[in-house]
Amino acid sequence: MKKILFIYPNLYAQIGFNYGISYISGLLKANNIETHLLNINEKLGYPLDHERIKRDVLSIKPDIIGFSVLTNQFKYAIEMASGIKQYYDAPILFGGIHPTMDPYGTMVEKSVDLICMGEGEEAILELLQKGAPATIKNLGYRTDDNIVLEPLRPFIDINKLPFKDYTIFDFQQMIDAKDGWVGLMASRGCPFRCTYCLNHKIMKLYKENGHLPKYYLRRHSVDQIIYEIEYILKHYKRVKMFIFDDDIFTFDKAWLKEFSEKYREVTNIGFVCNAHARIFDEDTATYLKNAGCRIVKFGLESGSNRIRKNVLNRHMTNNDIEKAFNIAHRFGLHTSAFVMIGLPHEKKEDMLETIKLLARIKPGRFRWSLFFPFIGTKAYDIAKEANQIDFKKINELDNFTDDTCMDLGEEENLLVDKIKNQFCLFVNGYSNLDDDGKYFSLIKKIEIMDRVLWDKEKNRIKALVDGIDKEMKEKGLVHYTVRYNPFMGVRSDWEDDSLSS
Repeated sequence: MKKILFIYPNLYAQIGFNYGISYISGLLKANNIETHLLNINEKLGYPLDHERIKRDVLSIKPDIIGFSVLTNQFKYAIEMASGIKQYYDAPILFGGIHPTMDPYGTMVEKSVDLICMGEGEEAILELLQKGAPATIKNLGYRTDDNIVLEPLRPFIDINKLPFKDYTIFDFQQMIDAKDGWVGLMASRGCPFRCTYCLNHKIMKLYKENGHLPKYYLRRHSVDQIIYEIEYILKHYKRVKMFIFDDDIFTFDKAWLKEFSEKYREVTNIGFVCNAHARIFDEDTATYLKNAGCRIVKFGLESGSNRIRKNVLNRHMTNNDIEKAFNIAHRFGLHTSAFVMIGLPHEKKEDMLETIKLLARIKPGRFRWSLFFPFIGTKAYDIAKEANQIDFKKINELDNFTDDTCMDLGEEENLLVDKIKNQFCLFVNGYSNLDDDGKYFSLIKKIEIMDRVLWDKEKNRIKALVDGIDKEMKEKGLVHYTVRYNPFMGVRSDWEDDSLSS
């Protein structure tokens, strides 16, 4: 029996369930191929331990080793692959987002023998059945020091795939580590072409290979998703919340209506999903509320119309956003807003527009990240052309929440650091949530600090903010505080501690 070992580097980042590995493993097992996984994540008890990896590889003795690689994890994947090459002779394949976005840059690494671009289910099955990569669509390989990239096959019909393999993970451990949160994915693809996302590159690649873009957005049937939910509830314990990781869960209203009717028949556990502000209406809110949705998340990215339009290709207005949040709040849905700072061409006024938008819409929570220029995206090209990427730093970052690799200029860089460290303070101040303007007064003091003074005063500022927050709590006044993780602000009147993501 053929055997594959998957390795998923997910270090110093949030715990993530790898849907790709789960789908591929399900298909391979259905075709009598043995699958194994090393889920490399220090929070799950498997840190970057080369001796442990060596023991596991030599114990499993796979015919092929497949890494699923995100850009921020690429350096760790190369480190592990290079180590494995020293003691085990099997082809090493890199799949996932990074090799799809940068195939040649991945293949120049000598520890990488093969890559898989795009969707990997059929390509990896065919590779294990044939043994050699030549003519297998979606694969890349070397011949006489030349790099060959085979054409891409059409998008797969996800409704015809075997059931995802949850058993390849220690799924109960993951549920417990994420406090009962369980990820689901009802669809693949997205109808939008934001510059910072991989979707526009994926569509371009498939279109160049003669595949029509209308097949990119595909959705499992409602019955398949209901079956998956029932399976999880039957086989695993302590599930508190489902979170749908679809790019846009609410896009198909007919599907959503059917889902809302069937979901309540199998469970009263709440769920979280992503929506789009421009296409969020009362019907959508009704279906979500009836189904038991607890949090609806919107990607805003910036409060600056200029940045959204010219940099991000996000064609929605602040009026669209405010309308969507008003509807969600009227229907009693807890809202979450995603924003980024440190964007290409972003100026002080753009960052403050993001703060002011959050202050107006008053979401249930907001989550921020620092813009990261993923190679292969249009946003990467925009940032590179503006000479705003620190290329030394970009290779050092493990995530896009701790630090930025963008260099926007001394004034903007300093403001990014100030907002990143005190995002809740800025939103509280511009929302005018306190009685006496203490939040806003503190913001004004921070804004005029130079780098030396800011670095010196950071900790004292934090203590001052904590003091104002305490006063607000004692007065019973709503305000935002950092909760659940260092990059999320949550309204103080939100009491359900099971809802943490």
